[in-house]
Amino acid sequence: MKLTMTTALGTVLLAAAPALADKAAVLDNYADIALAKYTDSLTTAQTLLAAVTDLTENPSAEALQAAKEAWLASRVPYQQTEVYRFGNAIVDDWEGKVNAWPLDEGLIDYVDASYGGATDENEYAVLNVVANATFTLSGETVDASDITPELLEGALHEADGVESNVATGYHAIEFLLWGQDLNGHDAGAGNRPWTDYAAGDACTGGNCDRRADYLTAATELLVSDLEWMVAQWQDGGDARTQLTADENAGISTILTGMGSLSYGEQAGERMRLGVLLNDPEEEHDCFSDNTHNSHFYDALGIRNVYLGSYTSIDGTIVSGESLSSLVAATDAGVDTELRAKLDATMLEMSEMKTAAEAGFAYDMMLERGNDAGEALIMGAVEALVDQTRSIERAVVALGVDAIEFEGSDSLDNPDAVFQ
Repeated sequence: MKLTMTTALGTVLLAAAPALADKAAVLDNYADIALAKYTDSLTTAQTLLAAVTDLTENPSAEALQAAKEAWLASRVPYQQTEVYRFGNAIVDDWEGKVNAWPLDEGLIDYVDASYGGATDENEYAVLNVVANATFTLSGETVDASDITPELLEGALHEADGVESNVATGYHAIEFLLWGQDLNGHDAGAGNRPWTDYAAGDACTGGNCDRRADYLTAATELLVSDLEWMVAQWQDGGDARTQLTADENAGISTILTGMGSLSYGEQAGERMRLGVLLNDPEEEHDCFSDNTHNSHFYDALGIRNVYLGSYTSIDGTIVSGESLSSLVAATDAGVDTELRAKLDATMLEMSEMKTAAEAGFAYDMMLERGNDAGEALIMGAVEALVDQTRSIERAVVALGVDAIEFEGSDSLDNPDAVFQ
């Protein structure tokens, strides 16, 4: 019998009683799902590049909106890949190029005066590459007359060793499409005018040609980075090869990704920290007000890895032997418990997502004293923490080596957040 539940995503299958599985088959299916997710991420990034090309060559309000919609669509499959970060060294080493946040957006383009200037932590917080064809970086003169993927990746990204100098990836592109979100805790995303890409006297914000060059270069680089990652998960690719070289280590990798994203990264750094600080800048997709979707699809990525099933953007279902099957073969009670916890998390995420789509924006939820907003976010945080406890039980049930999941001061030592 197949059970279903209705969420903000639609009607999805709940886990049925699992069949027995072997570790090699589980790892193969996990790698196949990775390939499908990164392929979908590449496909949607290519669509984004086409929309960006149209915007920069034929700027209009409609073209800017189409590029924004393409960016939003590209986040759906990509966020579901984040469960592959922790444990898969190839992914973790690469991920900062495509999804690093938060960023000091003044490095890239103009910002509001309220943003401030350079700081002790980041000398280049308002470098504004779009407005400057040459500049000094770490004591060296940089020729930025041509804004290319090589310039962004080689000279600018994490310049001077500062992690917030994010020059590449989804969030740099997001900023260039939406601009700053200056609404604080009020509803509304960034409101960059389409004329920031217009020609001649119609150009607003100055340097429209260079802004278009930056947006194009960043999007081209995103596409090439995703092409590279797709290759890593194909037969013979390094990520697949490393995963399957040792079955026990491979199973540990899956569990590490699930537990670390669930606990330290998502429940802690991406959600609980924002509630503690009441800071809209702690939104993951802060320029576009898309954070509720990022959180939802991160959680869905954890769930579909455990259940061994992923629905591609074209409706194709990639599925096979799952970690759930493996756990059930050793301790059916733990498997039943974990599947229930994963479903409970998705219900909490669905409530938050539905509320945001109805006008209760995530940055509104973060405002101090907004009890309803805090309840929505913390309901999801608590569900993530709860499911992590069951992931720990799955580690024990499978008898794999002890795993240390990613932690977060916001969960483990909240007082340290304010020091």
